[in-house]
Amino acid sequence: MNRYQNAVIVSTKKLAEGIFQTVLSAEEIAKASLPGQFVCVYSDDGAHLLPRPISICDTDVAEGTIRLVYRVVGFGTDELSKKPAGATAKILGPIGTGYESVKEGEEKPLRIVIGGGIGIPPMLLLAKEWSKAGYEVHAVLGYRNNELFLLEDLSKYAKCHIATDDGSVGTHGTVIDAIAAEGLLDGDAASRAVLAACGPMPMLRGIAKLAEEKDIPAYISLEERMACGVGACLGCIVKSREVDAHSHVKNKRICTEGPVFAVKDLCL
Repeated sequence: MNRYQNAVIVSTKKLAEGIFQTVLSAEEIAKASLPGQFVCVYSDDGAHLLPRPISICDTDVAEGTIRLVYRVVGFGTDELSKKPAGATAKILGPIGTGYESVKEGEEKPLRIVIGGGIGIPPMLLLAKEWSKAGYEVHAVLGYRNNELFLLEDLSKYAKCHIATDDGSVGTHGTVIDAIAAEGLLDGDAASRAVLAACGPMPMLRGIAKLAEEKDIPAYISLEERMACGVGACLGCIVKSREVDAHSHVKNKRICTEGPVFAVKDLCL
């Protein structure tokens, strides 16, 4: 299910430098969304036709709202961050695949969500669902500095481990460094674990390598600049191991076949 709608903005606030949170009233999307899916947000300015894809950070089905957390990087996100409560935003969603299939396999009770930078927001809804399902959930979160946005929210559902680029909090380095420093996959932990990650491509390549070395199921959500958001333009593709039925080459469209993929299906 996805359709266009004019969602009413409930609230917007700044979480960190350049990072904003917008809550929108979107009852049907809140009910239908899976962790890892996203919405396309359209500008009110006719000169900016292409939407901004933004991951769904959290939903509140009872209130009929969705929460978007995003970095302001251009006209569309800047416009959204400045809209007051009561204004509307044209959105399309929920779009793409989610992490639903990761829930399979009760024999692997350890769940590790890994978020880097603006890849952290979609990990919140996933951590919440896994926690409610009874899994042991850990969150490994990579930040630039000590502006630890969403840490308090994630701490409600997971034991959190921090890595920072500047060493101001937690492990000085990457999320891969933090996983090693915290011993999260030591001993028999690797045999019990499933990984889920979202973040910049270098981080995701590191997760893929780690998953292969440890023989751990891993699922990643790819962040990519999108154009149409509905699979028509082939503007957002990733190399796959199998031939795609749509393009007839070894590509997958991130906006439709993704953004969530099993690592074993991709060529990173």
